Amino acid sequence: MSLFGPIRLRRGYYHCGHCRRGHCPWDGVLGLGGQKLTPAAREVVCLAGVQASFAEAATKALQKLCGLHLSESTVERATEAAGAEVGVRLAAGETFGPRESWAWHRDAEGQTCGYVTIDATGVPQQGPGGSPADGRMAYVAAVYNPLPEELAWRHPAARCAGRARARYLAGLGPLSALAEPLRRQAAQVGMDRAQRWIALSDGGSGLEEFLQTNFARVEAVILDFFHVAERLNELARAWWPGDEGAAEAGAAAWCHQLKHEGGTAVRETLRELRPPSGRWSAAARECYREQLQYFENQVHRMDYPAYLSKGWQIGSGPVESACKRVVGQRLKGAGMRWGESGSDSVCHLRALFLSDDDQWDAFWHSSAA
Repeated sequence: MSLFGPIRLRRGYYHCGHCRRGHCPWDGVLGLGGQKLTPAAREVVCLAGVQASFAEAATKALQKLCGLHLSESTVERATEAAGAEVGVRLAAGETFGPRESWAWHRDAEGQTCGYVTIDATGVPQQGPGGSPADGRMAYVAAVYNPLPEELAWRHPAARCAGRARARYLAGLGPLSALAEPLRRQAAQVGMDRAQRWIALSDGGSGLEEFLQTNFARVEAVILDFFHVAERLNELARAWWPGDEGAAEAGAAAWCHQLKHEGGTAVRETLRELRPPSGRWSAAARECYREQLQYFENQVHRMDYPAYLSKGWQIGSGPVESACKRVVGQRLKGAGMRWGESGSDSVCHLRALFLSDDDQWDAFWHSSAA
């Protein structure tokens, strides 16, 4: 199947009587995969399969956009095979495309800054024969060069000009499996030339240690502000149940204090907190215990006034959106359940798709070659 429709080929088939295997050498020359798609058709099929469900890609996108009539299973096999290839090549030490040095943006002190982040999110799974299975955690990491906030506000079109750049990696493997590929991505874009390294993550187990170990020049592992804000909102709803106005006001006050006074001040505020009704429900008591313990464990990463004074990013953007865009939008749709290998493969390909445009092209050009 080509972009111009089906093409019938006659080529030699060679069979080994000893191992009882056969192959068509000309298929390798033409770059035909197991789905008998030409390289251009395979790329287009995977481009559709990585953005929407395989069924939607087969019955809507591919038919409407380029007239390809393929089964859902063909789109699935092609997409997952391409993602598996991405994962294998990254694990083997490859990077895609030539080395370059990004124009790292400067902070308020005039220092160029390179950013790195890692997060984790659950992916729903299913067992053999559609049986229930526990979800798996997918790690999503990125090296990125965010546009300074004040410049983004003054020139909102600047993001479309390619000045905010990112390289993503994702997969269901162990956290350690991302270490070497992430460092190679950083090296390929010239992160060593950035004068400062800054890391962001949530409070997930092992993430801070991972960043400090693999990026030893990191000056701060900042706790993503919006993860903390979500926890304060959760506590406010538990503290003022049924009173949405009071909960919103309380959360807003805590978040304002967090941004302008830092995590230590908010921790002290929470320590002195007393329930408005004079009684604690069991749910409110447990929520309070969890959030206070969270602040006790993570307060060393919440010096937001200092971070902001230096013009550093404190969250959102690539941190929070990475999991949502790379994994959530494609693998966590309504009713979706995945096999382990399939979800891992789609994570790899999805991360490649959302990285700088040159990454997708470089992979497919090298794959075709």
